[in-house]
Amino acid sequence: MEDYKLGAMETKFAELMWAREPISSGALVKLCEKELTWKKSTTYTMLRRLCDRGIFQNKDGTVTSLMSKQEFAALQSEKFIAETFDGSLPQFLAAFTLRKRLSEKEIGELQRLIDTNRGDS
Repeated sequence: MEDYKLGAMETKFAELMWAREPISSGALVKLCEKELTWKKSTTYTMLRRLCDRGIFQNKDGTVTSLMSKQEFAALQSEKFIAETFDGSLPQFLAAFTLRKRLSEKEIGELQRLIDTNRGDS
């Protein structure tokens, strides 16, 4: 299922909503006209698309997220690792570090994450 992938315009639209939620659908139409030069119909089509995917909801004329930006990013990451690395985070990190050396700060942050998940801290 491709629900976790957003196109370029869907991403811009989602970013606008996450940054301003809750937002009335009328204010969203005006915002998209100004920021994206969209017509009202385009805004509502895009909104319906993201609502159908369970990311946002439009209830009583107020748009709010059903999934935070961070939750959506986590879902994207999980799906990417599942599809590309058979769900193996160690395989992903091994591939990632082939081209980018981790800084001491990044290594420390990863170690803290490991310790927290292990329950050692």
